[in-house]
Formats: sequence, C-alpha cells, structure tokens
Amino acid sequence: MVHIYTGDGKGKTTAALGLTLRACGAGMRVYFAQFLKSGDTSEARCLTQRFPDVTLECFGGGFVIGAPTPEQIETARAGFDAASKAALGGEYDLVVLDEAIVAVSLKLLPEEELVDLIERVRDYPKQPELVMTGRGASRKLIDAADLVTEMRNVKHYYEEGIAARRGIEF
Repeated sequence: MVHIYTGDGKGKTTAALGLTLRACGAGMRVYFAQFLKSGDTSEARCLTQRFPDVTLECFGGGFVIGAPTPEQIETARAGFDAASKAALGGEYDLVVLDEAIVAVSLKLLPEEELVDLIERVRDYPKQPELVMTGRGASRKLIDAADLVTEMRNVKHYYEEGIAARRGIEF
C-alpha cells in the first residue's frame, strides 16, 4: 500500500517513524530517506545506532529559501534516485520518503516523478509498503495513494514562542 502523511500539523515524520518501528518489530527491512534534512536529528541517531534493519540516508541541509540552488536540486535528485532504487530493488519491505512532498513544493523534485514511482511500485512483483510525507500533498498524489492522513494544526506551543526541542521536534 502507499501511504501519504500530509497537512500543516505536527506528526508526519513521527507517524512514519512509528510505522518504521512497527515494521522492525515484525522483522521487516526499512529504507528511510529524509529530504531537506542533514541527519542531525534525534531520530537519525536512534535509527542508525539502534535499528540494524533500517537504512537511513539524508539528502539535504535544511531550509530552502527562495529559488533552489542547483546543488539543492542535485541533492534532492540523488535522494529520489536512491529511494526509487530501494523501492524497486526488492531488498526492503518498507520505503519512506520523508519530506518528499515538501521537496516537490520547493521545486526540488517534479511531482510527476513521485506519482510515477507510486505506479512503478504497484507494478513491481515484490511491492514494498511506500510512505511519503510532507505538507501540501496535491490532489494527484492523494488520488494515487491508498491511505492519506492529514495532520491538522489546532494548537501548537510554537505560536507562543517555544522553540523546537531536541527529542520532541528534532
């Protein structure tokens, strides 16, 4: 199945990490690609240090302000190529493209390539579970997925000036 976790609320990456934990508990192999993230997060440290059945790769160094640079586009492309290879290689049972939807909205990746990957995975004989996260999923991505969860921001302490905290937000 293909999952999309989207919306303006907190919890998209956290939901993908929860599914990763569940998959590991069932003996599944997981490929977790993080777009726009450098790997300096609590979840990255935990996954690489404590979960041998998870392959984590990070493709990016943070926020993209204004038009993306050729280097940022190249990094996102490398991430998408690696994630596509993982999804179609038969080695992994779960493949996560964390923040790939944001990479599309920032013009780092073409949306059509995410939709095409969904279609190719469906045609693949050893189809892995595929997860994509990020704010702003388009109707096209939503229609292509089997499961879509929208996180909705009702209230967040960030609005009161509380900064992101290690172990909670990163």
